[in-house]
Amino acid sequence: MRRVTFDLDVLRTFVTGMELGSFAKAAERLGRSTSAVSAQLKKLEEQAATPVFRKAGRGLALTEAGESMLGYARRLIELNDEAAAAIRDVELQGWVRLGLQEDFGEAVLPSVLGRFARAHAKVRIEARIGRSHELAERVLSGNLDIALAWHDGMTLPYSRHVADVQARWIGPAKPIEASPRNGEPLPLVVFEAPCLLRTVATETLDRAGLAWRMAFSSPSLGGIWAAVAAGLGLTIRTDIGLPANVRALAPGVLDLPALPTMALHLHQKDAELDPVAARLAEILLQAVVETLPEGAEMKERLPKVA
Repeated sequence: MRRVTFDLDVLRTFVTGMELGSFAKAAERLGRSTSAVSAQLKKLEEQAATPVFRKAGRGLALTEAGESMLGYARRLIELNDEAAAAIRDVELQGWVRLGLQEDFGEAVLPSVLGRFARAHAKVRIEARIGRSHELAERVLSGNLDIALAWHDGMTLPYSRHVADVQARWIGPAKPIEASPRNGEPLPLVVFEAPCLLRTVATETLDRAGLAWRMAFSSPSLGGIWAAVAAGLGLTIRTDIGLPANVRALAPGVLDLPALPTMALHLHQKDAELDPVAARLAEILLQAVVETLPEGAEMKERLPKVA
């Protein structure tokens, strides 16, 4: 039996295309032509010596072998990137202070901490989960080195616009009737003020001329999810980090108005990050790319984590 050595660059293109739902988007993300990506996918099937893709309407879907390949490809890429980072930054040490909103804390933080700690065991991370205004203030005051947060209008001297993500109306997992509310105010489940998404929800409803009422408020995201799942009202978030007991509502349900996109920013304390914070920022942004929902618009080409 011949020994096969898969091309990691090809595997990276394969994984990126599957995560974005489009190999054209993968070509754009990776800075390659669509013909180069097509050649890589052909090479992957040649190396695998079995079909990885099958026709599905006008697009492509994975075969059973392709599904298996995707799992192994993710693991190989992650191990490669960790090995490269560990060798490159073997003496990296110190500490870094990271801030995240709760959505990303649950969806991104475990992966980021695991990858960083395995490669840089001498570095200590102090993580804080908070709301956008609190995180921005802590970066401004020098109490956080980097923070990933929705942009709430506060101007920070060193802030990168990472992506625009569509805000969504969120309701319980059980179906909601798509009928008019008979003039009843829409019950809202929101964070305690001040809260960016609370403001977005009420201003959007006011512009649409729809009545609303505060049905439930909470200082924590867990409280928000519990109230929405119990049917106390609707909230707005993005598709990131939604638990199984809630879901994003389809457009047009309850005649709800369309919501804007949310600007995701990476705030940093200094114009030039020290090596420890810079390395953590790289891993954080790569994890964010893997977490963003389909349709999110990247605002900058992110560096490849190696």
